[in-house]
This record gives sequence, C-alpha cells and structure tokens, in this order.
Amino acid sequence: MGCQYFSPCEHGSGSFTIQIPKITFGRDCLQEAGARAVSHGMSRVALFTDPFLKDGAYVETVTGSLKAAGIDVAIFSEIRIEADDASVERGAAFIADGEFDGVVSVGGGSVIDTAKAAMLYALYPVGDFLDYFAAPIGAGKPMPGPLLPHLACPTTSGTGSECTSISVIRITELDTKFVIASPVMLANEALIDPACCDSLPGNIVASTGFDLLSHAIECYTAKAYTQWTKIEDPTKRPLIQGANPWSDLAATKALEIAGEYLVRGVNDASDHEARDQLMWGASLAGMAFGNSGTHLPHAMSYGVTHLMRDITTSDYPVPSPFIPHGISVIVSAPAIFRYAAEGAPERHLEAATSLKADMKGAGLDDAGEVVAGRIIDLMKQTRMPNGLTDLGFSADDVKSLAASSARQARAIKNTPRETNLQDIENIYNAALSYY
Repeated sequence: MGCQYFSPCEHGSGSFTIQIPKITFGRDCLQEAGARAVSHGMSRVALFTDPFLKDGAYVETVTGSLKAAGIDVAIFSEIRIEADDASVERGAAFIADGEFDGVVSVGGGSVIDTAKAAMLYALYPVGDFLDYFAAPIGAGKPMPGPLLPHLACPTTSGTGSECTSISVIRITELDTKFVIASPVMLANEALIDPACCDSLPGNIVASTGFDLLSHAIECYTAKAYTQWTKIEDPTKRPLIQGANPWSDLAATKALEIAGEYLVRGVNDASDHEARDQLMWGASLAGMAFGNSGTHLPHAMSYGVTHLMRDITTSDYPVPSPFIPHGISVIVSAPAIFRYAAEGAPERHLEAATSLKADMKGAGLDDAGEVVAGRIIDLMKQTRMPNGLTDLGFSADDVKSLAASSARQARAIKNTPRETNLQDIENIYNAALSYY
C-alpha cells in the first residue's frame, strides 16, 4: 500500500527530506546535560522552563549537570502554559540581553516552543511579530539564518516538540494559536528522560497521550508528499511536506504504543513500562509529524481554544478559560476521521490496525468508523470529554468554530481529501457528542 500511496503526481514533489535532532533516551539521562552542552560549545546557557518546574527536581538536575561542566546558567521561566507571543517576546529580550551561546529547554511543548521562537526573534528581530508566520495571518518571511545551539529536555509525553522544526504560539491579538516553522528551529539535541512522567496526574498523561496519538495518525493519513507542488529550490523545502515513507515508520510504531499503553499509563502512575513507552511514543510521533505535518484535528483544535469560555481542566493549575491542547485535539478527532477516511481508506484501516482496533470484518468502506470507534473507546477508558458539548460548546457555536479554524490553511490542505468551510462545519456538528 505504501508505494502506491506515494505514486508520482504531475507537478508534484519527487523527493522528501528528513531531519531529526540527535536523541538520547532513557531514565536519568537528564544528568548528561552538561556533557551534551559542552559538546555544542556552550559556556553560557539560557535555561528555559515554566513557573511550575522552575524550583523542581528536573530543573535542579539539569542545572547541576550544566554547572558541574563549568557552564554558566541563567534561568528564564516567564512562560505561559499554551505559549503566547508575550512569552516569546519576554524570552527574546532575555536572550538578547544575556550574551548566551546556547539554550537548554526543560519542560513541555510550551517551554520548548517558546525557546525556539525566542531565539528566532532575539537573533533576527522583525518589525511585526507576525512577519515569520505564513499567510493568511503573516507575511511568510523566511528565517534568515541558524539559531543558537539548543538542547531540548521534554517533561511530558505528548508534544514531541523536541523533535520538530515548528513552534505553536498563541497570538494574543487574534486569540488563536498559529504555527511558525522552519528547519532552523529544530533542536540540535534532545534528552528524553521518561522518569519525568512518573509523577504526572492521569489527566495530564491522557491529554498529552492523545496528542501523541493524533500526531501519529494525522501524519500517517496526511496527503502524500508527492501531491504537494514541487519546490524547485531544495533548500527551501519545508519539513512539513506531507506523508512520506520515513514518517510512516515512526507514526506506525507510535500508534502501536498508544493502542497498547495509553490506558495503562493514564490509569496507573506506578506502571513505569507504560509511561516510559508513552514518552518514547511521543518522541516518535514528533519525529513523524515534524517531517510530514498534521491536518484537520490540529487545525480544528485551534478553533476550540480560540472560542473556549468559562472552563478549566482538572490537574492543570491554569486559570479559566483553559482547555489543554491534547483534549482540544481529540474531541473532534472521531468525527474528523469518519470524514477524512474517504480520501485514503487504506491508510485509515492500517492506522486502525496499529491502534489495535477490532478489525473483524472491516473493509474499506468501514475505515472511518473503525478508526473513530477505537478513538472513542480510548476516550471513554481515560475519561476524556464526550465531544464538544462537554467543553461548553453547542450547535450555536459551530459556524464560529469553523470560521476560526479555516485560517489554518496549510494543515487543512494536508488532509487527504479536499475540505471546505461547509465540510468543517459539518464535522464540528458531528463532534458535539459521540455517545
């Protein structure tokens, strides 16, 4: 099936490019931070983290390792969970004033994404913050050059940001997240220590775990790289390039991990095997979508977090309104895959198999339903919201949600079938509840 999916298309790309950082995975590997930083020539480091981790054990371990290696460390922690442009601007000013020769990030996706973007704006300031963002909100200005050496240390098992060349930032004026992307934003190296997830509450493991699941299935079912218009200058080819054979490998394994370990990892904090596997799955999914891109579940999640009202989420010490990224992604996913499967039914069946869905008697016409059913089953077992109504939305919100999400142009185009505004409205209506 794989080779057929990547059949050449007229005027389409004939090649794909893969780029990932050097990766170290294993319990207690955060203690390697000093040696790793020295290998990149770092002598004065800006350590990015968030206010909740600043005084905790993981930052202490990394800071101690850096100092033991003779590296001067300054900590920046003024980062909003679900990072925004104000966090980036504060981080950029910190870097610009600090005479640093390297950055270390310790935290979840918000921390790592802020570190990436802060380096960009510190080193290459622009007149308008949106200049580096793609249309329709920005000017699509190319990033002028390399960033500082970056050692990324994730503390959650979801975003995979340590393995991607993108940063997801909430633009305050528009009250919505948008993606900024370039190969120069890829971290040089990642230290992935699954012990960081031992103490996470189950609801956080569920939210981040569904993010990893959705990353994996979205990039596996994305439009093939051969269907994207060929870019003549290979140095300008984005890593967000559509499904490709390499990303398939990482995505398939990540789906298998989610199918086997997500429920276990959420429901039993002492199940170190499950939580270790989820940490590895998150990085695999990051490697996969970092070289292919996501599609509708992520595009439509931004409408949810744009228009959320008086709501908080248990285990997240963040004031209202707040819906964690993984939850905003997964609530619409069953309805989305019922819709998208028509564009690539074989891929959806293969994804369902990797997720350990019940495939008895399933044919191509059942692909969307099989995927949706398996995701709904996992949502039930991990006590996720039953669709948009559990997040405070109703049918009256559908048109506004669709109009907001329609601005996520590249992600929508990465969907395996053509999708218009009416299609998005129909999907949101179908995602109001599932059972």
